[in-house]
Amino acid sequence: MAFSRVLEPSARPQGAALTAAMVSIGMGFAADASPEEPNIEDTLLFASIEGMERGSLRVLAILVTWFGIHGERVNADRLTQLVRHQSPRVRAFWQSMARWRAKDRRFARLARAYRGPRLDLLDEGTEFHLARHGEDSRFKHGALRVPANVLRDRPGDVSTPEQLARSHRAYRQRVILGPSYRADMWAALEAEPHLSVADLARRAYASFGAASHTRRDWTLATRAATPA
Repeated sequence: MAFSRVLEPSARPQGAALTAAMVSIGMGFAADASPEEPNIEDTLLFASIEGMERGSLRVLAILVTWFGIHGERVNADRLTQLVRHQSPRVRAFWQSMARWRAKDRRFARLARAYRGPRLDLLDEGTEFHLARHGEDSRFKHGALRVPANVLRDRPGDVSTPEQLARSHRAYRQRVILGPSYRADMWAALEAEPHLSVADLARRAYASFGAASHTRRDWTLATRAATPA
């Protein structure tokens, strides 16, 4: 059977499972991390859905803080592919995040994820809050209107890059290799050295060819590091 590349997650974690996944990528919720290391972009997408479609401002606040600290380690190509199929509110959120990080040109396509009028984060009271507190500076140039007093920015709610590199294998490889599919595949092979090329590709949402090359190079590097 021919290999078919998988680009989107097959299931969406909710409730405790989503909280555990967010903790695993360094978001400070009072819960245990997931026993299985979650994909970073999947978790970011699910967190944004929880915040934008289900009204969880706590999740959204920590997500924005996380993106401010760890955005350079995000696979922008993968996140852009995931976001383009989402609701207008989710696309408006990520368009705003990309505009905030406009100096990082990897997010240029994500900055075009939403085209339309500016949307209000709050269902009601936006004008009142804007008049009293002004607009959250992180959203000023984006598609989402967010009053400055709504989403608290507390860096202590998020793991530092060093902490996350210790606890999340794929993040650590992104520090070494850059935020890429290859980094995620390298991390997957560290955890499960006997993964087939097809399973490796599916695990990291990569192409079969990229997985084949990564497995070849990982095997070579592993053998070279083994004493003769």
